[in-house]
Amino acid sequence: DVGAFCLNILSELGFRPVLASNAETALEQLAGCENRFAIVLTDVVMPGMNGIDLAKAIRKFYPLLPVVLTSGYSDILAQEGSFGFEVLRKPYS
Repeated sequence: DVGAFCLNILSELGFRPVLASNAETALEQLAGCENRFAIVLTDVVMPGMNGIDLAKAIRKFYPLLPVVLTSGYSDILAQEGSFGFEVLRKPYS
């Protein structure tokens, strides 16, 4: 799956990535440990809270932490916009 692929690539590049299966888990992992993370990559389409709402929450509580949205569904971003977040389009290569 895409999450495992990203973990693999980032690990090979020397990073220590952490995978969260949903936005709520991501926010729990950030709580009190935001200095542990250099960046958050989030898919736009996720179960529960979507990636755009997660990015907005991160911007609110951790304004210095960069967030990049990832999506293979350009129509969602076309409708809602990226709200000023960087976007990494899928598929990755």
